[in-house]
Amino acid sequence: MSDDTEQLEPQTARPEEEEAQSSKPTFNHQYEEIHGDTTPDQSENSLSCLVPKRYIVAFMAFLGFANTYALRVNLSVAIVAMTNNRTIHINNTYRVVKSPDYDWDLELQGHILSSFFWGYIITQLPGGFLANRYGGKYFFGGGIFITAVLALLTPLFVTWSVYLLISVRVLQGFCEGVTYPAIHAIWSKWAPPQEKTKLALFAFSGSYIGTVVALPISGALGRSAAGWPSIFYVFGSLAVIWFMLWCIIITESPAKHQSITNAELEYIQQNIGYTDEQTKRIHPPWSQLLTSLPVWALVAAHFAENWGFYTWLAELPTFMNNVLRFNIENSGFLSALPYLVMGFVVIFCGQLADMLRNTFGVSTTIVRKLFLCGAFAIQAVFMITAGYLLTPVAAITCLTIAVGLGGFAWAGIGVNQLDIAPQYASILMGLSNTFATLPGIVSPSLTGAIVQGGGTDRWRIVFYLAASIYGLGGVIFGVFGSGDRQKWAEIPLGYQPHLDDPERD
Repeated sequence: MSDDTEQLEPQTARPEEEEAQSSKPTFNHQYEEIHGDTTPDQSENSLSCLVPKRYIVAFMAFLGFANTYALRVNLSVAIVAMTNNRTIHINNTYRVVKSPDYDWDLELQGHILSSFFWGYIITQLPGGFLANRYGGKYFFGGGIFITAVLALLTPLFVTWSVYLLISVRVLQGFCEGVTYPAIHAIWSKWAPPQEKTKLALFAFSGSYIGTVVALPISGALGRSAAGWPSIFYVFGSLAVIWFMLWCIIITESPAKHQSITNAELEYIQQNIGYTDEQTKRIHPPWSQLLTSLPVWALVAAHFAENWGFYTWLAELPTFMNNVLRFNIENSGFLSALPYLVMGFVVIFCGQLADMLRNTFGVSTTIVRKLFLCGAFAIQAVFMITAGYLLTPVAAITCLTIAVGLGGFAWAGIGVNQLDIAPQYASILMGLSNTFATLPGIVSPSLTGAIVQGGGTDRWRIVFYLAASIYGLGGVIFGVFGSGDRQKWAEIPLGYQPHLDDPERD
C-alpha cells in the first residue's frame, strides 16, 4: 500500500457522514451538485450564482486590456502637450502662453514612441511559456500592474532624463508583452470550447474600446490645469485599482474559485476535457509544436493582420495628410472611429462564430478559415482602393470599413491557439505575437523609405505591399490552417472529475 493511502486510512467518518460523502464524487472544489441539487451553502438563488464566473473573468479581462492600451497610447497624446506651447486661460479673459516643457525634435519623439515595442517583443514567447507553466492570473495582472506603477512614476523620471523615459517605455513594453499570452493560459482553463470565441474576443475588444476612451480623455487631461502629468496619474491609478480587483475576484482556474456553482464547474471542465491537475506537469512537445504546419499558418496570418493593421492606422493617416492635405489626427472622432468600429465588430464576430459552430454545426476549421481569409480578401481590396480614391471622405471610408473587417480576422488569429492546442495556447500566442509585433517595428521605417521624395505612386506601392501580405497570409492559413486539436496536443487521460493526480503514484 502506498504512503498516500496510509495517510488517508486514519481519517474516519461517522455513518451519516459516510452516507453523505458516498452520494457525491470528490471534486477539486468545496461542494458538488448531484443531479441538479445544491448543498445548503451554495444555493442557485444566491447572488454569487446570478452571473456565471467565466463571464466575470471575460469582463475583468476586457477591463484589463482596456487598461493595457490606455497605458500604451497615453504617451502619444501626452508627448504633444509636453513638446508644444500651452495656452492657459485666466477668468476667460487673459491668457498666458507657456513654452514647451521639453524641446524634443521629431526624430527623438519617434524613438520615444517606438521604444515600447523594443521591450514588448522580448517577452511574448517567454511570457507564454511561464504562464503555461505557472498560470496566467498573476502574469496577466502583474504585467499590467507594473506597467501602471511605471506610468505613475513617468512624470518624475522624465524630469531627470529623456533616456530614462525611453528606458521606462521599454520596461512597460516588457511587462505588457506577457498579457496576450497569459490570457490564453487563463482561457485554456476557463473557456468551454462552445464559448471560447466569444469569451476571448470580448476580452480582446477591450484593447480597442480602451483606445477610444483613452485618447479623448488624455487630450482633455493634457489641456487641463493639471497638465500632462495628470494623464499618467489618472490611467496609472485606474490600472492599479483594476489589479486589486483582479486579484480578489479572479482565480487561476474554475476549480479554485470559492463561489462558483458546481453546475458551471462541471460544465467547464467536462467540455474542456481536462482539469488543472491533469495538465500541471505536462511539458510542451517543442519539436512537434515548432514543426506543426497549423502553428506556422497561424503565425503567418497573425503577421499579415498586424502588417495591414499598422499600415492602416499608422500610414494611411500620413497619406491623407501629405497627399490629400487632410489631417485626420486633428479630427478626434475620425481618429477614434476605426478603433470603435473594430471593437464592436470583434465582439459581434465572436458571437457569430460560436453561433455558426454550435447552432448550425459548421466545423471550427471552416469557421476560422471563412472569417480570417474572407476578412483578408476584402481588406486587401480596400487597401488598394484607398490608393486610387483621392478624396478624404473616400479614404476615411476605406479606413473605417477595412479596420472594422479586421475584427473578423480576429475570430481566427485570436482564438485558433485554443483550437489546435488549448493547454499550450499561451505558448502559441506568445509565438505568433512575437512575429506579429515585427510589423510595428519594420513597417513605419520601410514605408518612410518607399515614399521618401515621392508622390501618390509611391504610396500605392505601400498599399499594394500590404495587400499582397494580406493575400499571402490568407492563402497560407487557408491551405495549412486548422481548427482541430493536433495529435501532439491530445491528453490521453481524458477528463477526470476528481482530485486524483495522474502522476501521483
